[in-house]
Amino acid sequence: MIIIGIAGGTGSGKTTVVRKIIESLPKDKVAVIPQDCYYKDNHHIPLETRLKMNYDEPDSIEWTLLVQHLKELKSGRSVNVPTYEFVTCSRLNETKEVLPSEVIVVEGILVLCDPELRELMDVKVFVDTDADERLIRVINRDCVERGRTPKMVIDRYQETLKPMHELHIEPSKKHADIIIPQGGDNIVAIKLLTDYIKSMI
Repeated sequence: MIIIGIAGGTGSGKTTVVRKIIESLPKDKVAVIPQDCYYKDNHHIPLETRLKMNYDEPDSIEWTLLVQHLKELKSGRSVNVPTYEFVTCSRLNETKEVLPSEVIVVEGILVLCDPELRELMDVKVFVDTDADERLIRVINRDCVERGRTPKMVIDRYQETLKPMHELHIEPSKKHADIIIPQGGDNIVAIKLLTDYIKSMI
């Protein structure tokens, strides 16, 4: 089993890179563990407060559970991954079973920030995309998928996303083995990565 960590700023194209990795491999060979599923469960906090919380810092993630799940997968055991709801900013009761696979992809903005998690990774990838392009993608995604207004998204970008990107996400790039400029549009870099993965399994 190989574990691949894929990080990068919000809207950088991580999901596109992950999708292209999945498409390049047989379906039963790869499993994806999204970091977003491991946001701490804050359902006990009022919704109005939850909507204003900072979800772009390492303290917002339950790293111990994510690390534990990866260790269990490496040991050949299946895990029940939490389900996170972005509209209400809380965990749901449902979980999703993930089975051990030859390739495990851990994807999220902060996955290169946690030292114990990095130790479990065989390949560390950072998806690097221009800030303006990331902002446009975030506006489109959050308005359509997460029920937010453009003003809400822009305010959050200025108050939280941009400063947290500069404080936590951008510095984590130094831990990457591979940096993919232009995100999911970089066909050459993605092919090199997928060819490398195929050579390891």
